Amino acid sequence: MNIGLTGGIACGKSTVAAMLVKRGAILIDADQIAREVVLPGAPALGLVAERFGEGVLMLDGTLNRKALGEIVFRDAAARKDLEAILHPRIRALMRERMESSEREFPHRLVVVDVPLLFESKLEAMFEETLLVYIPRELQLKRLQARDGLTLQQAESRLAAQMPIEAKRELADTIIDNSGDLAAAEQQVAEYCKRKGME
Repeated sequence: MNIGLTGGIACGKSTVAAMLVKRGAILIDADQIAREVVLPGAPALGLVAERFGEGVLMLDGTLNRKALGEIVFRDAAARKDLEAILHPRIRALMRERMESSEREFPHRLVVVDVPLLFESKLEAMFEETLLVYIPRELQLKRLQARDGLTLQQAESRLAAQMPIEAKRELADTIIDNSGDLAAAEQQVAEYCKRKGME
């Protein structure tokens, strides 16, 4: 079985992912795949350089994320072009890894960590979606503490994402991470038991 794991910023998604892995799940990280598809020699990197110019490459041929970021964050059309190059490749590699993991380990849970799962409308890729949830006020506090941000900076980061309550409405299953680690661990244990992992 495969699940799409998601959450909002500072909700503790990585912590829950680690708990699932500790209980035998296989983890596929969408962010890691996104970095892989633009490694030197990857076709996508050539297409990115072709579309955005050689200035988005470092001298060693790797992607200059900062330079590319400056272009796409101020130009919606450029961002769409970048997504058109990268997203199909990221999704294909995610699907390929999910399928090979399920073939190789048919009795293990395959967890795909996708930060923007609902924003990217990827629910149909998974048998189930699992959201790591904390209320917005706690999200703000944890984000400020984790990244040393002012309230205003934290607010603007949250404003850039789909609201956590909207994600909660869309998710099949919720792990409420508002309490301590032990409480989250207990919910993960119960979830794994329901999935036959215990």
